[in-house]
Amino acid sequence: MSTIIPGVTGRLSNRYLLMRHGHSLANQQGVIISSPARGLAGYGLSHQGRQQLESLLATWQWATPDRILHSDFRRTRETAERIAHHFGLGLEAEPRLRERHFGELEGEKDDRYADVWRHDAQDPHHRHAGVEALASVAARMGEVVADLERDCAGKTILLVSHGDPLQILLATVEGGEPSRHRERVSLTPASITPLPPAGRAGD
Repeated sequence: MSTIIPGVTGRLSNRYLLMRHGHSLANQQGVIISSPARGLAGYGLSHQGRQQLESLLATWQWATPDRILHSDFRRTRETAERIAHHFGLGLEAEPRLRERHFGELEGEKDDRYADVWRHDAQDPHHRHAGVEALASVAARMGEVVADLERDCAGKTILLVSHGDPLQILLATVEGGEPSRHRERVSLTPASITPLPPAGRAGD
């Protein structure tokens, strides 16, 4: 199977580790924080999130990353900083890895995600309540991978992003249908998932 990313065919030249940020103050408060106005400077990691990262690094089971790219939101930046410090690496902020923008739902309780996901399953181009369309998220996430494939080969690259964007990228690669992103198991805070998942890279 080939990865379904524009400009990329067959097996990926690099190994990609997809990491959702650690538990954040937004998670703790149960609110949707998706706009740069709020997410860049506020709502960083919670105490629980910092503990998650300490545990992850103490039991690291993945290849040591050569590069770390991260969403420039505070919660992803703080997550990436801890990983980078542990391995003595630099950081590369990548705005295309930002949270999906949830439009009019910004600042509301996170149970409103379900409203968006119901629309996702029916139409990857919907903009219900001003939400960023699935197709747009899939495109920008895929562009990051495609650019890295052109830039280097044989590297292990950690991409630190957010739940919805990562699930959309995985759904796109696994089956080419971002509208099915909620059918896979939800990525938990501070979790790491390889791209493509085992057994899905190439044929």
